[in-house]
Amino acid sequence: MEKKITRLALSVMLFALSSPAEAQQPKKVPRIGILAPFSAASGANRRDAFLQGLRELGYVEGKNITIEYRYTEGGLDQLPNLAVELVRLNVDVIVTGAISSVRAAKKATATIPIVFANVGDAVDSGLVASLARPGGNATGLTFFAPELDGKRLELLKEAFPKVTRVGFLRRVPSFRGELLKEAEPVAKTLGLRLQSLEVRGPDDFESAFKAAKSSGAEALIVIANPLANTHRARIVDLAAKNRLPAIYPSTDFVEDGGLMSYGADILDNWRRAATYVDKILKGAKPADLPVEQPKKFEFLINLKAAKQIGVTIQPNVLARADRVIK
Repeated sequence: MEKKITRLALSVMLFALSSPAEAQQPKKVPRIGILAPFSAASGANRRDAFLQGLRELGYVEGKNITIEYRYTEGGLDQLPNLAVELVRLNVDVIVTGAISSVRAAKKATATIPIVFANVGDAVDSGLVASLARPGGNATGLTFFAPELDGKRLELLKEAFPKVTRVGFLRRVPSFRGELLKEAEPVAKTLGLRLQSLEVRGPDDFESAFKAAKSSGAEALIVIANPLANTHRARIVDLAAKNRLPAIYPSTDFVEDGGLMSYGADILDNWRRAATYVDKILKGAKPADLPVEQPKKFEFLINLKAAKQIGVTIQPNVLARADRVIK
């Protein structure tokens, strides 16, 4: 009997000693992969915005979350290999930006969740089935919002009051349907005539600009789509060569030399991407997390581009710009 009591006491003591040790076992630190379609230097502001979003949710890099960075340094052909690297590291979530990098990540994995921080038309580009129900393993934020085209037309007319005919550069076919019809009511109230400039591929840009000039277009509005974003440098160059003042759907076009843009605040989108990461780490599935449209917007003007094509932007419009490149 005494031996049984001794064994029992020993068992209790061992359990008491082992329990705290088990309780102190460190939790698994989530590992996030950032697949960046830009260089570390040029994308520093996007990275910082994302890290800020994480900190607001209680995540601190190096303490309770690990981040693996993969930058293309300008060579987009590296994206597939970098995506595969992150998959091999078995990261918990891949965070990325442009449509090209989302596609590379989706090709590399069908199971690891993908959060895109800033893409154009996520439906038209085939990244998700719908905004409300993305399906698959990708979701996130888009800078695309069809109603913004009306606002861009208003800004274009305010900047250049004498303009009466505007080229409407758009991709066809589009899963979004007839975007031109959505912009026409706004154009009518502004006294503008819209000329549809349809492109199916990169070989169509040259002819589209020739058509714009031959029909008397005095300005241009570029519609957000994957084709335009991929070839934005060429579009900006053609607009300059044809001396067409243009307004674009994102700041990337203006930073590449374009005249004006009105669209989503890209850094705000990157900050908000952290909320998707948080939800996924807590068990949510990308397929069930709706794609969100922008909440903050930015109006950008490039005075260098204005000087290049020989136009003057109205002072009241310059005063409204969030940022002016001089």
